[in-house]
Amino acid sequence: MSAIDKTVCRVPRSMELYARAEQLIPGATQLISRRPSRAAMGVSPAFATHAKGARFWDVDGHEYIDWVSGIGAIILGYCDPVVDAAVCKQIESGLNYSINHELEIELAEELVATIPCAEMVRYAKGGGDACAIAVRIARGATGREKILFCGYHGWHDWYLAANLSADATLDAHLFPGIEPIGVPQSLAGTAIPFEYGNAESLQSLLEKHAGEVAAVIMEPLRSEEPPDGYLQQVRSLTQQHDTVLIFDEVSTGFRLSAGGVQPYLGIEPDMAVFAKSISNGYPMGAVVGSRAVMEPAAQMFISSTYWSDLIGIRAALTTLREIRRRGVPEYLQNLGRTIISRMNEVADETGLPVRCGGISVHPYLQFDVDDPTIARQLSTLYVQEMAKRGCHGFPSFYLNAAQGTPELDQTTAAARETFALLKQGLDAGQLDGLLEADLTQDVFRRIVR
Repeated sequence: MSAIDKTVCRVPRSMELYARAEQLIPGATQLISRRPSRAAMGVSPAFATHAKGARFWDVDGHEYIDWVSGIGAIILGYCDPVVDAAVCKQIESGLNYSINHELEIELAEELVATIPCAEMVRYAKGGGDACAIAVRIARGATGREKILFCGYHGWHDWYLAANLSADATLDAHLFPGIEPIGVPQSLAGTAIPFEYGNAESLQSLLEKHAGEVAAVIMEPLRSEEPPDGYLQQVRSLTQQHDTVLIFDEVSTGFRLSAGGVQPYLGIEPDMAVFAKSISNGYPMGAVVGSRAVMEPAAQMFISSTYWSDLIGIRAALTTLREIRRRGVPEYLQNLGRTIISRMNEVADETGLPVRCGGISVHPYLQFDVDDPTIARQLSTLYVQEMAKRGCHGFPSFYLNAAQGTPELDQTTAAARETFALLKQGLDAGQLDGLLEADLTQDVFRRIVR
């Protein structure tokens, strides 16, 4: 389980299953974000049995508040009765026909009505697919090949091509130690990153590659507000260079507004991509955009059988309507503000050098220590000790509408005990002795915070 010598494993069944998975599944999991090494391996849960509302239960019988919300896919709560009932009813009528279904049009109409940049729509089954589709459409619409990016945009060749350069472009940001094996060398130079918050960085690249850039794709924000005027500059620069601007809203989703981040930010890109929370845990993704950019896709080969299966479409249509009906974005913003306030109050009480900040719907903790090793120890210990107290997550919070007062109270109490323990270990110089797992490995070093 870990190089650390511990006689008792808190989650033995999880570790047994992980050992089985290693023999059958490369990397032991289908999703890097679920690797046990990202949490406190041997203490944090690795396999679940079921979930409901704001909580899940692991194979070792422990109950947890899930502050990761299904890696961001859950926005209403696990097993939401309205969404699940709609999906179950749809299953009774069939899911994937030999011809089209009216629901495909209804969901497109819903997206066009709520997302500012949306005039036309294509579907996908996940965020990586949606980003790849958007990039293909942008290249086809412009007749250009190069892509400038700023953020995490999936696993496809167009994106990982950035790691083919001699300076291993992505290595410092996203995937340290993961090589672009299997990505054609001929794609080198077709995907180029730019620095978030620095409009001059983007301007320089657009000028250097003038007439060659099909699209700028970026996460407009993640855990922090963008610098004042920055996104307006990005919008202006892309218009000046006749370049398609794509917002990757897979992670932010519909937590800030029922129309995604665009109404919240007041910026309208040419295209946007969605997945995760669009369907409250059911597989679904969407690419939306202006008619001018999207219409050429009718002449492109972009096609897949399951992109229009009716489970995802029905789930997305119901989820989007429920988000609006229940006022979910407003609820999540208030919830996040309460979390930030409570975490900072507990930090002040215990004296632990940590602050909670970020945008309201995705707060995060930052340990105020100079030594990066100590910071990693504190982060790992936070995950470890919160797990023992029934709170699963990282030093950040992915919110959903099922989280409420009971979850806030339990998490506050757990944080109070955890912060006090960490403060004691930090003052005594004995953080090492508190660790029951190897240090967490965060494989995602985000360009956008």
